Amino acid sequence: MTSDPRASRYHRQMLFGPMGEEGQKRLSQARVGLVGCGALGSVIANHLVRAGVGFLRVVDRDFLELNNLQRQMLYTEFDVSRRIPKAVAAADHLREMNSEVVIEPVVADINPFSIVRFADGLDLVVDGTDNFSTRFLVNDLAVSQGLPWVYGGVIGASGMTMTIVPGEGPCLRCLFPDLPSPGSTPTCDTAGILNTVVAVVASLEANEVLKLLVDPEARNRGLLTVDLWDLRFETVPVVRDPECPACGRRSFPFLEADEESAATTLCGRGAIQIVPRTPAALDLESLRRRLSAVGEVRANPFLLDLEVEGTTLTVFPDGRAIIKGVDDPVKARVLYARYIGQ
Repeated sequence: MTSDPRASRYHRQMLFGPMGEEGQKRLSQARVGLVGCGALGSVIANHLVRAGVGFLRVVDRDFLELNNLQRQMLYTEFDVSRRIPKAVAAADHLREMNSEVVIEPVVADINPFSIVRFADGLDLVVDGTDNFSTRFLVNDLAVSQGLPWVYGGVIGASGMTMTIVPGEGPCLRCLFPDLPSPGSTPTCDTAGILNTVVAVVASLEANEVLKLLVDPEARNRGLLTVDLWDLRFETVPVVRDPECPACGRRSFPFLEADEESAATTLCGRGAIQIVPRTPAALDLESLRRRLSAVGEVRANPFLLDLEVEGTTLTVFPDGRAIIKGVDDPVKARVLYARYIGQ
């Protein structure tokens, strides 16, 4: 690599002993998937693209709003004004950072119908999401396919991360056998979140990705917890549970999809997401014309907004919708059926 003029971009990184030329070569050949490109994900993507990971597939279901800018480091007020999906805005910025990295944005929800397609051809997956349902789904997919992944989460001034290599240690469900029950854990609505802890935990996650790609034996083998307000850092040992539902009993219920559609409450948004079981191929311009008689409609190539009945329905070309102004999944389904279709 020393004869490659592009190596000068990574020279300081390659001077670090465990990386070197060989490590940089491994990074350039790696294919990484990032689930979520909000708070954690935008920092992770920034690090990985600047470090020279060869291919980054970024999936995110959401679009940008002003309150994202406090902690989602990739984006600007101009991105918010453009009213575009996070994955698209992220890809625009990431390509400007490093044109050598192939960026593949995916505007979609990660669910049992889409996650297998998302993970196709990847070497590992990293967690930039904000909910345990998606993380348990990623864990099911990773364990079932033997795919390494890095978990991370933040709330308030605290966060945690864990690196998972199926077959070589515990998985996420060894640590958390079951989904937290509603109301049992703080959320961004109740506890808030500091951008500083986002940056720290996301940086730790990105560093674990680099380790997995360059020197897997150096990876974190426990649960690393951080509290920036009280300045506490702790590594908690985690052992593999032979009775773990996922890596022990090989049961993957989060990969099983038996509902016609999924309704998900979006943390901090006062919104419900509706995902049809079978992805559609909506013509947003035709939909705009049809809905213009029932409410105020705005559309661009990526999404359509309908203001109606005191709510905002944001519809994506795959048929997915985020309905803001409701907190009842049943009402959200009714509004979706009424204006978009069954």
